[in-house]
Amino acid sequence: MFENYKIEKILFLDIETVPVASSYQKLTPEFKEFWEKKSIQFRKENQNAEEVYQRAGIYAEYGKVICISFGMVYLKEAARFLRIKSINGDDEKIVLNEFAALLNRLNAQNDLLLCAHNGKEFDFPYLSRRMLINGIRLPSILNVAGRKPWETSFLDTMEMWKFGDYKNFTSLNLLSYLFNIPSPKTDIDGSMVAKVYWEDHDLDRIKKYCQNDVLALTNLFLKFRCEESIPEDKVEYAE
Repeated sequence: MFENYKIEKILFLDIETVPVASSYQKLTPEFKEFWEKKSIQFRKENQNAEEVYQRAGIYAEYGKVICISFGMVYLKEAARFLRIKSINGDDEKIVLNEFAALLNRLNAQNDLLLCAHNGKEFDFPYLSRRMLINGIRLPSILNVAGRKPWETSFLDTMEMWKFGDYKNFTSLNLLSYLFNIPSPKTDIDGSMVAKVYWEDHDLDRIKKYCQNDVLALTNLFLKFRCEESIPEDKVEYAE
C-alpha cells in the first residue's frame, strides 16, 4: 500500500504546541475551572490541576500552535531531495493563517496529501480546531467533517505501522531507531517544548527540533516503501 502514493505530492509535517498561558496562575478563573474538569480525567489522586498544567499544550482547547514544520520531496538530476520550511512565532493566528494559505495554494489541484506521525489523532485535528478558534476558514484539505476516513487526504505513519493493531502506540523516535534513522530527539523532546518556549523563549531551538521530526518522518515513510533514506546533504532548509 505504501507504494500507491506519489511521494512528490505528500506534505510531511509536524507541529509544536504549548499551553496557552505560561502558568496556571495566569489563567482566568473560568479557564481554571475548565482545566480543573479536564485534568481530573488523568491526574493522580494526590495531584491538583495546577500540578498537571504542563500537559495543557497537547489539548487544542487549552494550548496553541507555535511552530509548524513541513517538507516535500523533489527530484533533481535523478536524486531525491527534501526541502523543509517552518512557520513559527508567538502570534498563533499569524502562524495558522500563513499555513492555511500554503495548504490552499499547494492543494489547488486537489491532489495534495498530508502526512504526520499520529497525525490523525493529533496534528490534523489540532490544526483544524485552532484555526476555527482563531477565526480562520479551514482549507478544504482539513475540512473533513462528514467525510469517511478513506475520503480524506491524510496519511499517518503510526497508523500504517499498526497494521490493524489499534491498541498499539509506537513513537517516531522508536521507529527511527528500529529503521536506523538518525534520532529526531538529539537536543530536546516533546516534554521540554513548553519550558523552552515559556522560560527560554527559544523559538529557533524549537524550530530545529520540529524540523528534525519532519526529516525523520519523511525517511520513515521511505523505509516503509523499502527505499533509501534522504541523507542530510540532500536536505534543504528554506527561510
